[in-house]
Amino acid sequence: MVFVTRRERFNAAHRLFKPEWSDEQNFEVFGKCSNPNWHGHNYELWVTVCGKTNPETGFVINLKELSKIIRSKIVEIADHKNLNLEVPFMKNKIPTAENIAISVWEEIEESIANLNCNLHCVKVVETENNSVEYFGKNKV
Repeated sequence: MVFVTRRERFNAAHRLFKPEWSDEQNFEVFGKCSNPNWHGHNYELWVTVCGKTNPETGFVINLKELSKIIRSKIVEIADHKNLNLEVPFMKNKIPTAENIAISVWEEIEESIANLNCNLHCVKVVETENNSVEYFGKNKV
């Protein structure tokens, strides 16, 4: 089994909050990330796939194809957008790094599988100190 990783980047604004909570309660739980005027990040998205190498090409996946999937399904939709308001795959979700990683997985998993390999991990780097990795709902 060979693992191949591609990194893409996007910039987006968001606010961590629950609309049914007061600003005070949101601040207590989410801190400054609940700022009613939003805040943003320069996200890094690392997508790892795994599979066997194709004997004809030596590839597990053509990295150009992997990049195309990530860019068309995630980056072009989320880049320079408000995750709370403008990104369909984040609708009705608190846009934590955890929920972003899960949502990215859900958006790209089928396209990856159609290329004869498996999605192994989605990593979202929100800041230089904070990142999240998601390995799918069936993995522990």
